[in-house]
This record gives sequence, C-alpha cells and structure tokens, in this order.
Amino acid sequence: MTDTVNSKFLEFQYLYRDTSNYKAWGVVVLEGSLTDSEQRELTGRMDGGEFFVAEQVGVPSLYADLYEFSGGRTADDQCWHEFAGFQPMDEAPEDSPIWGRTEDFLKAFRGVKRWDLNLSPHSDFF
Repeated sequence: MTDTVNSKFLEFQYLYRDTSNYKAWGVVVLEGSLTDSEQRELTGRMDGGEFFVAEQVGVPSLYADLYEFSGGRTADDQCWHEFAGFQPMDEAPEDSPIWGRTEDFLKAFRGVKRWDLNLSPHSDFF
C-alpha cells in the first residue's frame, strides 16, 4: 500500500454547525496533494480530530452563511468549524479560488499549539 496521493489539487471540505444543528458548507481548494499520513496528521491536529478555529489557520469562516437566515449572531453560534473530508481533483473548479499550496495549509495547522477560541467572533458567548 502506498502512502502517496497524486493529484494536482485537493479540496478541503468543511462546515460550520451551530448548536441548533443548522449548517453551512464550504471548501478550500489547495494546489497539490497530501499523502495519507499528512492528511492524518492534519486532522490529528484538530480538536477531537475534526474541529478547528477557521480564523487561526486562515480558512474562510462560514458564519455569515447562517447570518443570512438569522439576521446575525444568535445564542446558538459557537466558535468551531468542522472538518468534513478531502477530495483529490485533477482540475480546480472554476467557481472556487485556490487558497494556496497544500504545504502551506499543512504548515498553518502545524503552527497551532492550542486552539484559540478568542479569534472567533463568537468567543464572547462562552
């Protein structure tokens, strides 16, 4: 079994879920690929293997997608975004800008020593 995934692009799929379970979905398109072990390392750096503070690693937050329906922040909002999956791609989708290189994305997660909820606009709810 090989530990190498060769693709030109990698889609990082994630979501924001408030405490009422309303969801907003997002993707970040990365140039390059990550090996299986690099993917495991990245998710292993998340809280519980799936939660991260988007602002801390430069991932666009998805709060505003729910604000459209709620009229802004609510008591159901929280600080975490949730990892949903990886999708290798040979071509970048036309409707999604490229975030950057996979190496830089992994480096951003490696730089997190402790997740800082104060970076979220919802930190004052806790």
